[in-house]
Amino acid sequence: MRRAHKHPDAPPAEADRRALLGALLELPPPYRRTVLLYDGLGLDLPETAAETEASTPAAANRLLHARTFLGQRIPELAEPEALHRRLSALVGEAPAATLPPARTVRSGGEHRARTWTRAVLGVTATLIAVTGFTVATAPTRYIPVNAPGETVNGVPVRGGPQKLGPEDLELRQKLRAEPNPGPERLIPAAE
Repeated sequence: MRRAHKHPDAPPAEADRRALLGALLELPPPYRRTVLLYDGLGLDLPETAAETEASTPAAANRLLHARTFLGQRIPELAEPEALHRRLSALVGEAPAATLPPARTVRSGGEHRARTWTRAVLGVTATLIAVTGFTVATAPTRYIPVNAPGETVNGVPVRGGPQKLGPEDLELRQKLRAEPNPGPERLIPAAE
């Protein structure tokens, strides 16, 4: 998210430095940290283990595996002394970082913590207010909504049964004249 970290540094111009950088980048991050702290900065094994948040045997194991891998990738660095000299030279040539004074870092951190705390408290207070408003204004029982009336098309205007036509009257007389106690399909017709 930081603009300074969006564009990585250009690779070194020398082929041997590019090869060393490529081999270091192929190592897993814990192994890379261990070999750079031990061989590059010259920390002893317990300090390296403390910096990488590992036990001393784990840091030693990482260091051995990293040295073996780098020795396989770059044969001239198979000896630990050669690797130590090469990484120490690279670390020595790197530009020294200028750190801001401790007071500036501390006040910046405190300011950031205050800002986040106030923001969280503000969001919490707003959430409580909105919840209280909702509880106060919400109905306590269900109020049914009466749907507005709509015009229905295709239905006669008059209500109730309509007047029977001549065909309906004839059918009614026929049904009354010939009573049938059951379904017609069960009674055989005599013809």
